Amino acid sequence: MFRAIFQKIKQGLAKTRSLFGSVAELFGIRGRVDQQFLTELEKRLYLADVGTFATQEIVTRVRQAFLDKEINGDVKQFVKDQLRSLLTDASPGLRYQPSGPTVVMIAGVNGSGKTTSIAKLIKLCKDEGKKVMVAACDTFRAAATEQLTIWSQRLDCEIVKGQHGSDPAAIAHDACEKAKARGFDVLIVDTAGRLHTQTHLMRELDKIRRILTKQIPGAPHEVLLVLDATSGQNAIAQAENFKKTVECTGIVLAKLDGTAKGGAIFGVKQKLGLPVKYVGVGEKPEDLEPFDPEAYVEALFE
Repeated sequence: MFRAIFQKIKQGLAKTRSLFGSVAELFGIRGRVDQQFLTELEKRLYLADVGTFATQEIVTRVRQAFLDKEINGDVKQFVKDQLRSLLTDASPGLRYQPSGPTVVMIAGVNGSGKTTSIAKLIKLCKDEGKKVMVAACDTFRAAATEQLTIWSQRLDCEIVKGQHGSDPAAIAHDACEKAKARGFDVLIVDTAGRLHTQTHLMRELDKIRRILTKQIPGAPHEVLLVLDATSGQNAIAQAENFKKTVECTGIVLAKLDGTAKGGAIFGVKQKLGLPVKYVGVGEKPEDLEPFDPEAYVEALFE
């Protein structure tokens, strides 16, 4: 299982690995861990988009553990261990409820890969034997409902939707009623791809959340924030604002295969303290992988 996930993540991280290659090369040079080495390590981690806080943390720990010691494989392993420790989290994947529908609310800005990520999540849940329904609560953008309808048909998944411009909270309400009445295991609720600066749409997001809570005890059980890996460190600002409006339980990092900025995952995790639950490593419905910190870091240094 580890090898299969590792290979898919390794393929998806091809562009990011090209940047991390320069970090890996640093451990092959002869010499000692001195200020020049530490400065170079810091520079290369920045260039790999690891982010200010995470980079400084790693460089400080390397200084404390290896200053004036020989550069060798131990230093490389230490850095890998530090990167892994920044990502480790005890809650990979979805937490399914023991009874009744598990409600998964999806948030994120337009263009982040939200609709495709929902399709991948439907496929993943169905592959785990779950009966899945999706609620198309992004009524601000007609294309969003159309795209979700096409994916639902392809994946043989029930969809609850309304007219363009109709009340998203009303659709969420109807979807909850149907999911309960007809014994669905998972209800995935799409929301409008708002910018984190659009306060009226952020209020709508909160309204949907309140409706879900009212209809199904403990819902939404998961609030997944879809972040576009290609936006790198800019994803942090988006995530911080969404986190203020709805209590996000995890991140889906989409479009990882299309960017060299996969290192941003370290900064996002450090700044927000949210687990990365899934990574998107391709265009197909099966290209969503439960996030494995060990596979991720190993793939970066391959």
